Amino acid sequence: MAHTTTRRTVLRHLAGGMLAPLAGASAARAQALPPSRYPQHPITLWVPWPAGGATDLTLRLLAELAGRHLGQRVIVENRAGGGGTLVMPVLQQASPDGYTIAQMPQPVLRAPLIQKLLWDPIRDTTPIIQISGVTFGMLVPTGSALKSLEDVFAWGRDHPGRLTVATNGVGTTPHLVLDELFSRRGIEWIHVPYKGTAEQMLAVSSGQVMVGVNSNGYAPFVDDGKLRLLVTFGAQRTRRWPQVPTLSELGHGIVASSPYGLAGPRGLPNEVVHVLHEAFRTAMHDPAHLAELARYDQDLAYLGPDDYAQALRTAYASERRAVERLGLARRLD
Repeated sequence: MAHTTTRRTVLRHLAGGMLAPLAGASAARAQALPPSRYPQHPITLWVPWPAGGATDLTLRLLAELAGRHLGQRVIVENRAGGGGTLVMPVLQQASPDGYTIAQMPQPVLRAPLIQKLLWDPIRDTTPIIQISGVTFGMLVPTGSALKSLEDVFAWGRDHPGRLTVATNGVGTTPHLVLDELFSRRGIEWIHVPYKGTAEQMLAVSSGQVMVGVNSNGYAPFVDDGKLRLLVTFGAQRTRRWPQVPTLSELGHGIVASSPYGLAGPRGLPNEVVHVLHEAFRTAMHDPAHLAELARYDQDLAYLGPDDYAQALRTAYASERRAVERLGLARRLD
């Protein structure tokens, strides 16, 4: 089983390994100039999740499709851990030449508000394109006696400190939602963070942990009858599982989703942004990519560079309010 942690300890140590800068310093970044013809060699797309998960698979296909339009390969590299934030040191240290880009998951907008870090998700990035987004759900093994969210609450109240719940990492959206739900009810629980969806869902389906909360990557496990979906966190019920209620309609006042897109390092030239944006915008509408998203009950959520930049700034402000409300905001030094 993955390492278990308590609420206060894990939030203090969020992204602890992310403080060391990567090699390749700012001198190279300062001297970087846009190439006369871009791209001239393969591009690296960093994905902050383990290989084989839903987001990794959809982005690998998207990278392949975009590479055809760019005339160069887009190579996917995984940098899992830190609740999805380990791509930020990569972007911070990369030269703004268009050959290093990364997925921007929601946790990168939250981590600096909880833990002192050397990077800033707004200052140190150049937004390229918003692609899609994930919604979350709470799951149990199909043989579990827990049939509803209220059953989970009741079991947790009756067995203090024994309810084990897995998420996709410390400080992620599922973690904060659970923290709010359980703390409202005075329920003590054990948080079990995993680096990837597949590993987590296998642990839940095999009974290593009682409950799991993750994004749409759980779809194959639900479809195969290995997991039961109790509740989803979106604004409305999903098309794929319309019988499953949302947190909002159950009266909990929570809607949680996690849009994501691609960004490059700070200072990426406009002409490079344009080339990348056009290639990925064309690729994301490819029928093959749309079909891959549909496997996980996802839709396109396209935004261009300017609108995506504004959406990130708005989300960052919203995350700040959320962590302050939950008492998780770090003290300013």
